[in-house]
Amino acid sequence: MNRRQILRAATALSATGALAGTATTPASAAEEAGPTGPLRVHVVMYDGVEELDFAAPYEVFSAAGFFTPRPVEVRYVSATGARTVTAAYGTVIRGIHHWAPDAADILVVPGGGYARRDSPGVWAEIDRGTLPRALAAATRPGLTISALCTGVMLLSAAGLTHGRPCTTHNKAKPDLERQGGLLKNARVVDDGDLVTAGGITSGLELALWLSRRELGADAATDLETMLEYEARGTVWTAG
Repeated sequence: MNRRQILRAATALSATGALAGTATTPASAAEEAGPTGPLRVHVVMYDGVEELDFAAPYEVFSAAGFFTPRPVEVRYVSATGARTVTAAYGTVIRGIHHWAPDAADILVVPGGGYARRDSPGVWAEIDRGTLPRALAAATRPGLTISALCTGVMLLSAAGLTHGRPCTTHNKAKPDLERQGGLLKNARVVDDGDLVTAGGITSGLELALWLSRRELGADAATDLETMLEYEARGTVWTAG
């Protein structure tokens, strides 16, 4: 365990203890009775991806592992193979893994570059076609495909939002609706195996909601305390 993990673990234990007033275990009995296999989260990367879009979900899901007996595995993946990616503001990300949706429980697709059609980002990936095709082929029972901000437009290009409740960044909503998405006025839209979130900072809400859904309310509440952040906005759920 590295120094950052040690500091996070100490903060997590402190936050959990503060909630209960005493030392506590990291999860409730109900959560312990849930799935025992790891929750495998793959964050999809490509050149021009927005830094906050991919970093916020990665941080939230990684920290969620402190509050549940279920292991949480988070990795960056690319549809064009293990490589280096340069993000929207020049951040270089290494250690990206091969595309392997069969080995994931959740795919998270960040946005980026939608306002700059001639630059790396969502439009370039749509024009290239590799990532939309990979997303379309990834669907299977047991896999939740999620996206935030303009990353939802990559799902739209893959045909995954057509006729489905969804949301995206305000500037992209007209395009999403024209392409057949059923827009909902919510921060997070959960339609089962398709979960979308609107806005650049909505990666926090997306990851917190999916942590709550997959790991339980106690884990999500303790996670918010550790992060010193309360999820905001409406979550729309099917049914």
